[in-house]
Amino acid sequence: MADTVLYEVTDALATITLNRPEAMNALDTATKNALRDALREAGADPAVRAVLLTGTGRAFCVGQDLKEHVATLHGDGRAPGGRTMSTVQEHYNPIVTAIATMAKPVVAGVNGVAAGAGAGFAFAADYRVVADSASFTTAFAGVALTADSGVSWTLPRLVGHARATDLLFFPRSVTAAEALELGIAQQVVPAAELSEAARAVARRLAEGPTVAYAALKESLAYGAGHSLIETLAKEDELQERAGTSADHRIAVDAFLKKEKPRYTGR
Repeated sequence: MADTVLYEVTDALATITLNRPEAMNALDTATKNALRDALREAGADPAVRAVLLTGTGRAFCVGQDLKEHVATLHGDGRAPGGRTMSTVQEHYNPIVTAIATMAKPVVAGVNGVAAGAGAGFAFAADYRVVADSASFTTAFAGVALTADSGVSWTLPRLVGHARATDLLFFPRSVTAAEALELGIAQQVVPAAELSEAARAVARRLAEGPTVAYAALKESLAYGAGHSLIETLAKEDELQERAGTSADHRIAVDAFLKKEKPRYTGR
């Protein structure tokens, strides 16, 4: 894996760190490949029960590396078939799909500015812990592009259609405080405490009922695009899965004994 993305697994928690601080964690091809592969590895590893995605330096991720993108615009870096924006299909879509659909919780520890695709990756996570000095911007229209990295799906679900339209048509810096008010951030902490606060949330999830969390993710995504009757049927299906898990039996036994459950993730 490229050293622009760091990957570590400790006590069932996979920490994936964007590591191009000199470029504000801008997404060049090597970084996009490494991030996609790290997320897929975490999603497929049964020993991993939660994922923490964060960045080093002043930024979480400022999106596409525009210096590298210039070569594509001048025709030097086009993919076979002549697609100028092939990175959406090759990188951004798989990255967001991995974050949003893996059967385990993903926490974004937003340490600094999250822009463009970087914001999209944070929006796709299940939980966002944000430094009080961090900010978000959609950025796309500012460089004459449309939304990618799932933002047209995730952002309206976080802030509503009208606010999403405003943020996409008129990109601006959304402070951490405003992000909390809008519903983008679930928790805002002092910048010096971001690393430990995000890790604490991720560790708690890594120690929790993994099958139930996976079902909750699936249920929320399904309910966003289906009718009540269809969603009730999906809940029935997912509750059967959760109800037959080892963790459910552990939780019930612990409740009856007035003990704290020690989940296994199965």
